[in-house]
Amino acid sequence: MTTVRTADPSADPSAERPAGRLAGRLVGLGVCGSIAAYKAVELVRLLRAEGADVIVMLTPSAARFVGPLTFEALSGHAVETDVLGLLPDRRIGHIVVADTADALVIAPATARWLGAMANGIAGDTPTAACLASSAPVVVAPAMDGDMWMHRATRDNVERLRRDFGYVIVPPEIGSLASGQSGIGRLAELPLIVDAVVAAIGDRPVRAADPALRPSRTTPVRDADLEGRHVVVSAGGTAEAIDPVRFIGNRSTGRMGAAIAEAALDRGARVTIVAGRVEVPLPDGARVIAAESTAAMRDAVIEAVFDRRADVLVMAAAVADFRPVHTAGTKMARGEAISLELEPTEDILAEVGARARQTDPRPVIVGFAAETGSLDRAPGKLRRKGADLLVANDVAEPGSGFGTDTNRVSILAADGSRDDLPLMTKREVAERLLDRVVAALDERDGRSHTGATTREKPA
Repeated sequence: MTTVRTADPSADPSAERPAGRLAGRLVGLGVCGSIAAYKAVELVRLLRAEGADVIVMLTPSAARFVGPLTFEALSGHAVETDVLGLLPDRRIGHIVVADTADALVIAPATARWLGAMANGIAGDTPTAACLASSAPVVVAPAMDGDMWMHRATRDNVERLRRDFGYVIVPPEIGSLASGQSGIGRLAELPLIVDAVVAAIGDRPVRAADPALRPSRTTPVRDADLEGRHVVVSAGGTAEAIDPVRFIGNRSTGRMGAAIAEAALDRGARVTIVAGRVEVPLPDGARVIAAESTAAMRDAVIEAVFDRRADVLVMAAAVADFRPVHTAGTKMARGEAISLELEPTEDILAEVGARARQTDPRPVIVGFAAETGSLDRAPGKLRRKGADLLVANDVAEPGSGFGTDTNRVSILAADGSRDDLPLMTKREVAERLLDRVVAALDERDGRSHTGATTREKPA
């Protein structure tokens, strides 16, 4: 079976799951106050197994059967429980779900919900999202048999099917919460999943950009970097032309800040060597300002070798050239000027060379911002002496400077390559640090067996 690397069903973005029938889709799951609400937990897992990104909406009574924390842990999203609830970026939660979901599923749907929806009464997030959305809606009722057979319920179901175009997955015959046996039992979950797949069909993905969807929650991580010193360079460097003007780049420091924050959350002691950044840097990190490449080189060398770093992540966009001559005063505006440029220090290559003489050797991660192709990345990885290289095409939408998302490939010194889908920079940071932790464990294992830095134990 083909697999894709993306967020794990337990909200761990480091895992893999099958590329199923709902790969790339966002499904909004509304859960109502029925005893069958506990089955919605398994429904989340099945939808995730088919590749879907799932966000859960609970009615107030549903939250009394299954707590929001359970659904949040499984889906990786905060649960929508309040029609007035806002996302961290101040967008209205259920409206974002309505606008971006490829399908909405109400399972279990109670008699109360069927009546409210049939009459457009939006008193909870599942109903409000359905009213605000043009996505297909799949409804799987569950209730007492007599309630299901009542004329009012049947009329509401028929209106949803006939007038609204909703797909109804009818309840089945079986044991009910009342102790009786009859119709009213929630349909088998695979049938509901099949109905979702059929309802979406070949429609285009409504919101492929993760930034448009509800943001994911940060998964709880083990403190697997506790006791480690991680150095992260962030932002762009600036090479002075005169006291006012400089040669720079479009880096904002978002990727470096995300890596530093993720490392702190994993228990690391973090040093940030910061060039020009446009985002807040996380509290708890030691920050060294280093605007020019030369200043960044000195700060990185001091942090990695003098302060004995375990990891260096060179996420900064370091200038490759600087003016040979810098004017001491502001240059007057004229017809034209010519700048003679010289190469700047190759910080990553110098660290890679010095690290070979260091025991224990720090894990070194480089970044390569390319345009159009990543063909040069493997050669750069070898030349720089890095353990990992994170390469991305900055010309690709959503993957360049200043965005909240990134699509990267992580190349390793052993020749392996991990092509990640478009994801938030925090998710990229977590995936990268998973690789860093593995490299540290391998390094320490070699040390305990007496193997050399580049050898593997026999």
